Amino acid sequence: MAKVNPPFRADHVGSFLRPAELLEARSRFAKGEIDAQALRAVEDEAIAHIVKQQEAAGLKSITDGEFRREYFHLDFLQKLDGVTVTGYIGDKKATDGFSPPQLSVTGKLKHARPIQVDDFNFLKSQVSEGSVPKVTIPSPTMVHFRGGRASIDIESYPDMDEFFEDLAQCYRDEIDALYQAGCRYLQLDDTNLAYLCDPKMREAAVERGEDINALPRRYAELINAAIDGRPNDLTVAIHLCRGNFKSQWFAEGGYEPVAEVLFNELNVDAYFLEYDDERSGDFAPLRFVPKNKTIVLGVISSKIAELESKEAIKTRIDEAAQYMPREQMCLSPQCGFSSTVHGNDITPDDQWAKLGLAVDIAREVWGD
Repeated sequence: MAKVNPPFRADHVGSFLRPAELLEARSRFAKGEIDAQALRAVEDEAIAHIVKQQEAAGLKSITDGEFRREYFHLDFLQKLDGVTVTGYIGDKKATDGFSPPQLSVTGKLKHARPIQVDDFNFLKSQVSEGSVPKVTIPSPTMVHFRGGRASIDIESYPDMDEFFEDLAQCYRDEIDALYQAGCRYLQLDDTNLAYLCDPKMREAAVERGEDINALPRRYAELINAAIDGRPNDLTVAIHLCRGNFKSQWFAEGGYEPVAEVLFNELNVDAYFLEYDDERSGDFAPLRFVPKNKTIVLGVISSKIAELESKEAIKTRIDEAAQYMPREQMCLSPQCGFSSTVHGNDITPDDQWAKLGLAVDIAREVWGD
């Protein structure tokens, strides 16, 4: 039977709109007006508040809102030895005139120190009994897909198998450190398996020299190498995203091209899947979901302010149930509300209305 609790019948991807005082503190830090300790104190206060708000909304899965990050992936990945990020992150430019930062591998990959443990320990200290703190980290595929072979230093890694082995070891080290600190719910945020559903992105990957039919399996092997040694009481979920920057998206296409590998060769416990509009295709790929996996249906949009009706969401759940058992399903918004520090084009009230809707529907559909 699928592992549930976590994920919970009403769950969420993880990021929240940054409060004004946190954005101001981050801006002051970038200008050198406050130090890292002062910034962290503001982050701590904001996280303590967002934890209380999540619990008040009826959520059992509690995150720190990704309040310590500028980007859902780069803040984490740049802390690995051998990873270099160039471009916007950490520099002092204004947020307008945005250009995506570039990630490259410039040396041997190594997990020299825990990355999320201190952040997890603070989150854990704020969460009430009965709630479960969830850690979100970028999928290891994020180190490879955008640049491919060309972005990985040939002298450090003449053999790509060694690159993937070292990358998996970095993740094993971090996951073990988090588990030892008490983490029991971990989510990998992955855009690349979803991007491999997009015809244009598949074409671009071919132009980079990738075998797009082999790549989903290669990525499944990478993620499995990172998580397969985990203890039985650690739930690992993966979130598939087609892009989420200021309510924009970057890819489209149903899950069919990757579905068999995704659901049957990737050894995660749960999948947070985007299903908020036609970009994600139909529910037919869910026919491949085995009985020991949970699907968290992202049928509520985090990108638009308009609140969906209960009837419309319940209808979507019924449609999905034509392809897999309802008891293996949960419900969430399709993505976070602020995958980058910039946030989606919605208000905090919109954000909490969406989460309240998920909680209400989950209680009506599953009774918990």
